[in-house]
Amino acid sequence: MVRREDTDELIADLIEPGDEVVLVKGGRGGIGNAKFATSVRQTPRFATAGKTGQELAIKLELKLVADVALIGFPNAGKSTLLSVISAAKPKIADFPFTTTEPVLGVVTKGDFSFVAADIPGLIEGAADGAGMGHDFLRHIERTRVLLHLVDVSGQEGRDPYSDFIIINRELREYRPELAKRPQWVLLNKIDLADPAKIRELRSKLEQEGYPVYEISAATKEGVDKLVNDLAATVAKLPPFFPDETKELRKVYRFEPEEKFTIVRQGGLLSVKGAWIRELIQSTNFSDYESRRHFQRKVDEAGLEDALRAAGMKYGDTVLLDGTEFEFTD
Repeated sequence: MVRREDTDELIADLIEPGDEVVLVKGGRGGIGNAKFATSVRQTPRFATAGKTGQELAIKLELKLVADVALIGFPNAGKSTLLSVISAAKPKIADFPFTTTEPVLGVVTKGDFSFVAADIPGLIEGAADGAGMGHDFLRHIERTRVLLHLVDVSGQEGRDPYSDFIIINRELREYRPELAKRPQWVLLNKIDLADPAKIRELRSKLEQEGYPVYEISAATKEGVDKLVNDLAATVAKLPPFFPDETKELRKVYRFEPEEKFTIVRQGGLLSVKGAWIRELIQSTNFSDYESRRHFQRKVDEAGLEDALRAAGMKYGDTVLLDGTEFEFTD
């Protein structure tokens, strides 16, 4: 995504391979003296300087484009599941925050494949910048399905349902529309959990309308059915792109700039801007024809009237792009 640095305005969203955007254009080259030759003026001794190129401060933001996002508290088993369903090799350990950056894996089922992303660092307060979650929440925005892993083993001393509520609250606070994205709840580590507590939690989540799967990423129990159902669902869902990206602008349109500005500098009126700089650079002040061309351009631009309006009088010294000139009748 390409945004203006000052206003955060979205300029372009490069989604498909080969997408391009023209942000700024270089200045047009100058015109040589031969172009000014006429039957009367056969050897002109002046030319025009090249035009100043456009400038724009931008920021580039990368968003991983995955079909499925694995979300949940640290150590819920996201990395283990990704390593089981794909060829990805994320770092796996039995302590929180093992994964410090999103990891992508390609999941293949028959002739169909989709991309799954392990999104690390989601904790309470992630939407406000706590932990690493704020850095990675943006990678969830374009996924078609959210797989919400909940650790039901109780080994961390946490309440699985509270964890589920906390993560969903963080999603809503970051982007309210994320709460409307298809979300499947994976009750993970069932091999270490109390079956009665699993049934109770499953019943509560299903009453709230969530598809629920009981799995053990470590033993692969329930994983095959999950992948089969997930592949069938993802194949039917269109890619998701936010409303702001629907009109992809290929060329950024600059607002027309004023030809010049007049300011006070050291007690003198000073004319600044690309136009006057290029005009000065294009003028051979030792050549009569070049000086006439300079004066004509000044008149056409209304510079003389603007200087008078700013308080200039005949005999005053003015600065044109830093060079001193005397204003005469």
